[in-house]
Amino acid sequence: MSKTGDSQDHNQPQAPLIEHLIELRSRLMRAVVAILVIFLGLYAFANDIYSFVAQPLMALLPEGSQMIATEVASPFLAPFKLTLVVAVFIAVPYVLHQAWAFVAPGLYDNEKALAIPILASSVALFYGGAAFAYYVVFPLLFKFFTQTGPEDVAIMTDINQYLNFVLKLFFAFGVAFEIPIATFLLILSGATTVESLSKKRPYVVLGCFVIGMLLTPPDVVSQSLLAIPMYLLYEIGLLFGRLVRKGKDIEEAEHDEP
Repeated sequence: MSKTGDSQDHNQPQAPLIEHLIELRSRLMRAVVAILVIFLGLYAFANDIYSFVAQPLMALLPEGSQMIATEVASPFLAPFKLTLVVAVFIAVPYVLHQAWAFVAPGLYDNEKALAIPILASSVALFYGGAAFAYYVVFPLLFKFFTQTGPEDVAIMTDINQYLNFVLKLFFAFGVAFEIPIATFLLILSGATTVESLSKKRPYVVLGCFVIGMLLTPPDVVSQSLLAIPMYLLYEIGLLFGRLVRKGKDIEEAEHDEP
């Protein structure tokens, strides 16, 4: 009798764990299916999508210029890879919704109220970083590259190399635009303070340029185009941190009043 009771007690914690794993698998499958459906819907326009991404460079080349493919499979693989990345990019809100649905039951009401705007702003900032790279950075960067080379050198960019280059910059600027969220969360969690972060501005500026050097091509223009927005976004994060800290101070003062 005691063995049976012990066996039941031992199996009880396993049931919720198995249920959580099954739900996690279900959420992951939904996310994968959503990405696959979007990819299949976009694949017919794969070449058009690639042409759109290549436009910032092609607009600066002489009329009649074109890209080249140095590998046999590149004309197929480059648009295929880009379309898959775009599908993931578009599906991010739904993927985050699935992640939110999985973790939300274990959160308190105040955590839920804070998590939703943070998730939404994170997605918007990542999209904003990618848009900034495409509409601001790429034209300036490619203009610099195409005008600084020798006049007798014809620019014929490989489509796969170009794709790897722009995807790296898309990701770099998308992540860099998350700095306000990271700064805000550090202040909100109590890991640091606004005053402490404010005193570290010189190190932050240096860090921004070091990160810009590591994530962008080895030229001052692209490094500055990433480093300067990163620092401005850091200041925005400090601003929101001050507002939250001020709101908490007011709330604590009201509770302390008799």
